[in-house]
Amino acid sequence: MVNFKDIPPETLIREVSSKLSKEIEEPKWAKEVKTGQHKERGPNDANWYYIRVASLLRKVAVNSPIGIEKLAAEYGGKVDRGSKAHHAGKGSRKVIRNALQDLEKLGYVLKNKKGRSISSAGTKLLNSAALNVSAELKEKIPSMEKYI
Repeated sequence: MVNFKDIPPETLIREVSSKLSKEIEEPKWAKEVKTGQHKERGPNDANWYYIRVASLLRKVAVNSPIGIEKLAAEYGGKVDRGSKAHHAGKGSRKVIRNALQDLEKLGYVLKNKKGRSISSAGTKLLNSAALNVSAELKEKIPSMEKYI
């Protein structure tokens, strides 16, 4: 049986984001928001919100229970301070909070005292996406069958 941890994250996230785009409505502010204090501009990809939601679902599944501050640090980067040394900056906590609230409404993520954790429905979604991706990989590269 294929598990979501067996599949490369990039391909799994693309598959899950295409499924979530049918279930979640993108917020109005998503077109003009920056994704962190370390960024100068907003994202160029039109689908960026759904990709972020899918990525958050995978991160919660791998690292649960996890809080918003830890997730913001995961999506952070280096803040350019001119001629001074770079410092670590966090990602946008509003984007993360909104995405997690959307996942909670769908029943994929549960909120605990220690943070967010994955529900059985969320695990099922990730594993079904992993199964689809593994079938596509087996068709493209038959020699990959022994690894998946």
